Amino acid sequence: MRSKALAVSVYRLTAKPPLSSDFGLRDQLPRAAVSVCSNIAEGDARQGAKETVQFLYIAKGSLAEVSTQLEITAEVYPTGAEEIAAYVRECDEISAMLQSLINHRRT
Repeated sequence: MRSKALAVSVYRLTAKPPLSSDFGLRDQLPRAAVSVCSNIAEGDARQGAKETVQFLYIAKGSLAEVSTQLEITAEVYPTGAEEIAAYVRECDEISAMLQSLINHRRT
């Protein structure tokens, strides 16, 4: 699952300097990333399409949070901007996949 791989990457990113000493980003960013894959999993376990779609929207919102926080991180710590830009692109791709899944489940 790409969202789980993203969460692992975000954890690794926040475990190394300079983010390891930035308590705000170090704590919030991984939580938001884990929320993405957790809500996808929870939605998938639901019986009804309406409930599933609700959790997919929550996952998509958390993904937007991750992307925004990564963009802020790149501006605050420009030395890692190239690596972070790759994660932002991954967020964009996962978001598009989630939207396709939402569209499919809504019909």
